[in-house]
Amino acid sequence: MANKLILGDNLEILKTVESETVDLIYLDPPFFSNRTYEVIWGDEGEVRSFQDRWSGGISHYIEWLKERVEQMHRILKPTGSIFLHCDWHADAYIRVEILDKIFGLNNFLNEITWKRTTTHNDSKQGAKQFGRVQDKIFFYAKNYREFVFYPQFEHYTSDYVASSYNKTDLDGRRFKASDLSAAKPGGETSYEWKGFKPPAGRYWAYSKANMEEFENQGRIYYSDKGKPYLKHYLDEMPGNSVDDLWNNCVFKNKKERIGYPTQKPEALLERIIKASSNEGDLVLDPFAGGGTTVAVADRLNRKWIGIDQSVQAVKVTELRLDKQRNLFSLPFTVQLHKYDYDTLRYKNAFEFERWIVQQFGGISNTKQRGDSGLDGKASDGAPIQVKRSDNIGVNVIKNFWASLMQNDKKVYEKRIAEGQPVGYIIAFSFGKGAVEEVARLKLKENVIINLVKVEDIVPIAKKPTLNIEITKSVRIEKEVWEIEVLAKGESAAGLEFYSWDFDYNTETKIFKAGVMIDKTGIQTHKFKSGQYSIAVKVVDNDGLENMEFIKLKVNGKVETLKK
Repeated sequence: MANKLILGDNLEILKTVESETVDLIYLDPPFFSNRTYEVIWGDEGEVRSFQDRWSGGISHYIEWLKERVEQMHRILKPTGSIFLHCDWHADAYIRVEILDKIFGLNNFLNEITWKRTTTHNDSKQGAKQFGRVQDKIFFYAKNYREFVFYPQFEHYTSDYVASSYNKTDLDGRRFKASDLSAAKPGGETSYEWKGFKPPAGRYWAYSKANMEEFENQGRIYYSDKGKPYLKHYLDEMPGNSVDDLWNNCVFKNKKERIGYPTQKPEALLERIIKASSNEGDLVLDPFAGGGTTVAVADRLNRKWIGIDQSVQAVKVTELRLDKQRNLFSLPFTVQLHKYDYDTLRYKNAFEFERWIVQQFGGISNTKQRGDSGLDGKASDGAPIQVKRSDNIGVNVIKNFWASLMQNDKKVYEKRIAEGQPVGYIIAFSFGKGAVEEVARLKLKENVIINLVKVEDIVPIAKKPTLNIEITKSVRIEKEVWEIEVLAKGESAAGLEFYSWDFDYNTETKIFKAGVMIDKTGIQTHKFKSGQYSIAVKVVDNDGLENMEFIKLKVNGKVETLKK
């Protein structure tokens, strides 16, 4: 189930996750602000979730969140931990009524204060309190005796480096000199070192053997008066240990922002993921939102699951993942309410076989050849054959029947005697001849073969149509053109948004969005002389998408090239 984006109600999805399989959970649930600006994307799934959450007051909100956290506790490994992000509206209720009761007081580790970068000058709006600039992140372990944790460090400030690491070796290495004396004895520590003894009432911090080792390593610095100090090199120090006040986990630049109002900086999630997981561990975000957790987990070589009720949230997260993909990126899947017919119909045959058998509740055959046309077993043990085709004919039925008799005759005859299906054929559609042959087998031979359409297993819809064209081009400099491009999509489900890649690579075919969310379908972009491919994606309310691209040549004029 790892590396999957899932569209749906996280409570129902969490119930399907196996117990004690997740290493780390970060959740940033909608805050108890009771304001409609919480509806960010505005699509049906998000609005429905919002209405459900606000059908009551604080007690209803806490109960809504609590039943989800109970599932999160169940699926966490004993070594796992959870970080719950909230604000002042309900932080006290969340800690006392949810986290302390579910995880236990012994497993409370930190109440982290995260300072946002934007200062709210509420006094200008008549507010009679100090500006609210912080959120809380509650950090709990599943079991405080076993949980994974790695201390994190912050870089020293330039002022601190200048004042403390103010000495330099001959090779240019900066270091600070620390006192070699201690207040309490620790063995043979009252010796004389090169004419110096510790100050009155103090002792050397190290044994004479250790001092000799430091000397051999060149790690003792002597003052002008000959007093010894221990060298601490700047390039060997990790920095200041991170405490529970986080005021520097901020956005690195404007490019990191995707236009999602409550988007969290990647630096914030990077700190959490590095502190509480290892490479290869499974990270879960049940409120994926703008996809920061998933994007960072993927970049840090963790497995991940992202869940959201909003189509736009899932698709924007997918775009973020596509944008950062490289040759070493692992594949991921996107689970929507509906599946695109064309994508399934023309998918790799073996991948489709495995996937549809699993969706049917069966076990797929790992062999790709020499399997006598039997691609898996159903939950009742009957063989399954998968045809990634439409209008299946009578010959497929006859050949499947022959394979069933040859495969395991005893099991075949037993199933006939018990009146059970001897096998299943899964396909997109079946012709009249196939349907008639199945009816004949049942009537004349007492053989039951069930025909199952793909749409009976998973809901199928048609992806949106899309056309793009150049509508305007204006030369604004000698070799710079401003070009307007129009994208027009249509879908029976209704459109959500467009995304644009103004430098689409037609060889790798990886779409890297320059504009992630566009509701209009019109974009104006500047191009210098050269050849370009402009790609557009359109996403509909079911989460299905289509992509088209157009090739341009800009050189004295703007030409549209053939693909």
